[in-house]
This record gives sequence, structure tokens and C-alpha cells, in this order.
Amino acid sequence: MPLRPLSLLEGRVLGVLVEKAHTVPDSYPLSLNALTLGCNQKTARDPVLNATDGEVQIAVDGLKSLHLVFEASGSRVTRYEHNVGRALALPSQSVALLAVLLLRGPQTASELRANSERIHRFADVSAVEGFLDELAARSDDKGGALVVKLPRAPGSRESRWMHLLGGPIDTSAMPTGANGSGAGDDFIATTELAALKAQNGALAGEVAELRRLVERLYAELGIAKD
Repeated sequence: MPLRPLSLLEGRVLGVLVEKAHTVPDSYPLSLNALTLGCNQKTARDPVLNATDGEVQIAVDGLKSLHLVFEASGSRVTRYEHNVGRALALPSQSVALLAVLLLRGPQTASELRANSERIHRFADVSAVEGFLDELAARSDDKGGALVVKLPRAPGSRESRWMHLLGGPIDTSAMPTGANGSGAGDDFIATTELAALKAQNGALAGEVAELRRLVERLYAELGIAKD
């Protein structure tokens, strides 16, 4: 069965856990505080977030329900690790590419090769493209495609790729390599608008989840709401 679309913060949490498993193995699995710091990191992140511990905890709980994250045992402090490879039946190379897309947004195959080097070192760009093609061609019985190749932007030599863990994307609305002034600006405006809509939807979902959490706390504590 396909996964439900992940919120922006759920995707960020997942990407951070994959990344930190390779870049800071001595500190992995991550505590909630370390995970929040990773989500709000100013470098190698697009967009830059300012999530709270509570918001990150809600995102973690959502990912746990999907079996993409679980709590590590044997520590006095609760720590979390990802389960992407097993949950989605993916090789480590594909997990690395998804993590970079979750952390940095749409990337060309060349950018993905460079930016994933600390997680997995690909021999060449064609190797990256091979795994991207596999992710894009996943059959429905395996959950469907996990990435999509975007139309080549005006003035660009390479197409960018985007993950589909946040839901399907309408690529038909994106301009291709059209001529004429303003084409590049139109493409940027289109992608920025799509990103804003996705962020707005994710925030709305997180607010609703916070409300449910508060209502549950009220009920457990026996406090009547005004």
C-alpha cells in the first residue's frame, strides 16, 4: 500500500535521521533535542525551518505509526532511528538519494551525487540516474513512484528530480525550456508557490495534530475546557 503523504516536517525528520546515521554515527540514534537541531540546521537545508521540540515530537510519532521511525532501546534518553530501507524495501543508495531530496529540495542528478557523498558515494552520475529511474518506476504493488523527474527549467542543461513522499506533483503546470524573457522567473514563481502550498498544508496538519494532543491532555487530566 502507498504511504500517506508526509508533512514537510515529517520529511525533514526522516531526512535528518538518514543523514546523521552516516555523518555522526557516534551520536546516533538521535535524541529529540539533537533531532530538532538537525531539522533547524541552517546549512544543507531547503527550506530552513524553526521547528520546536513539540512539533518534531509530533512528526516523529506520525513517522512511527508508518513504521518509518522507531525508538532505540538501551538508553535512559529516548532516541530515534529511521527504518526507511526496510519499510520501503529500498537499497541504501536509494535511501541516500531520498534523504538528500527531503533535506535540500529538487536536485539534478549531478547535485545529488555531490550532496549525497557523505551518505553514499556514487561512482558517477549515471549510477545516480539509474537509482532515480528505479525509484520513479516503482510499481503500484510496491507503493508506487517515490521520485519524479521535473521538466527542464529554462536555461538549464539538466532536469531536476523531486521526491513524492509529500504527495503527487502536477508537473504539467511547470514550464519547460521555453524561450522568451521571464520564462525563468515564471518557473521560479511556480515552484515557490508549490512549495508554499505544500508548507501551508503541512502546517495545517500539524496544527490539527497539536489540537488533538491538547484535547487528549485535557481529557486525561480531567480539566474542563473554557
